[in-house]
Amino acid sequence: MAGSPCPIEVMKQVIDRMHMSEVEICYGMTETSPVSTQTRIDAPLDKRVGTVGQVSPHLEIKIVDPATGKVVPVGTSGELCTRGYSVMLGYWNNPEATAAFIDPARWMHTGDLATMDAQGYLNIVGRIKDLIIRGGENVYPREIEELLHTHIGISDVQVLGVPDAKYGEEIVAWVKLKPGVQATAEEIQGFCRGQIAHYKIPRYVLFVESFPMTVTGKAQKYLMRQQTIAELGLQDAASTQTA
Repeated sequence: MAGSPCPIEVMKQVIDRMHMSEVEICYGMTETSPVSTQTRIDAPLDKRVGTVGQVSPHLEIKIVDPATGKVVPVGTSGELCTRGYSVMLGYWNNPEATAAFIDPARWMHTGDLATMDAQGYLNIVGRIKDLIIRGGENVYPREIEELLHTHIGISDVQVLGVPDAKYGEEIVAWVKLKPGVQATAEEIQGFCRGQIAHYKIPRYVLFVESFPMTVTGKAQKYLMRQQTIAELGLQDAASTQTA
């Protein structure tokens, strides 16, 4: 399993059904060759499967406000930055791209949103580019995805934002059901009620057989967004957003 966050419920099933009792979770990217944080087998189960661990030896991490660059308080979400021997020197023959991601102090800005607890455990809550702003409220798709993965009839889910004339963006859930299972959008929305804030409940639920994926197994949310806009007839709202 690699390339994107793995839901907690999936990790628990891996440990139980595949007998991988010593599985650990790492966080990294190609540009940080290859990981910056890692869990340990002696960590409590919730830390081992519900976080991406603590910083690796001889590396540094910090979480900053994307707007100001200042370090945020413990438990507050912000952009994850890492620094140390593992960070690349730069993109080949592309100083502009290098400067966009590596600041003068050699901090690599990952584009991932994370929180850190008092013990130094990191939790990835989403990508900056995937953040949904609905009616002025920040909504992280990962939180909704984690919840929906606990639904007994759902095998996989991806959550994204689409343009909306009233709220700026609305929430869409692409849902893959387990074989033989049937469900309605109202049932999925009802499952969310009382478990997450009302404004985080998906406005639209689309049942699909598969997701558009990259060759490395990452869901291509920008293609899902395009397809959703076309299917739901949201072109006018999209035009208003970009005008």
